Amino acid sequence: MNVAAEQRLALRKLSAPDNAAIASVIRQVSAEYGLTADKGYTVADPNLDELYTLYSQPGHAYWVVEQEGNVVGGGGIAPLQCSEPGICELQKMYFLPCARGQGMAKKLALMAMDFAREQGFTQCYLETTAFLKEAIALYEHLGFTHISEPLGCTGHVDCEVRMLKAL
Repeated sequence: MNVAAEQRLALRKLSAPDNAAIASVIRQVSAEYGLTADKGYTVADPNLDELYTLYSQPGHAYWVVEQEGNVVGGGGIAPLQCSEPGICELQKMYFLPCARGQGMAKKLALMAMDFAREQGFTQCYLETTAFLKEAIALYEHLGFTHISEPLGCTGHVDCEVRMLKAL
């Protein structure tokens, strides 16, 4: 990553005024990759416009990537719904093109997993789709392994790539 890019990108916790901006990022990236609501992707999440409320709950956290005052990406962690205790889910990792390839996704994922460990989680789960090859490569690099069956009840019917990592 070059120094100029590093200085322009900042990672911070989500705040209530960020709701509209991060929802817009998620919708833009989803449209770019054809991740439509009818297939159960994040754009179908009824909480999409109120992420601050969702991620303010215990055991939840969300971070945004900011560039020159604009939200250009984000990602979070939350308990995995309908699963055994101790499993969290890496969620809603979306980055506009200007924020990609600069190490922010890795930095954010590592922060999220550190937070999860502090919260007492012992495993981190995620779901994605096969055509997000760069994301899958990152998750593999971070030590996630592929598993065959889904965990929890995420509602992501078309997320055929499922990964798990011991924390």
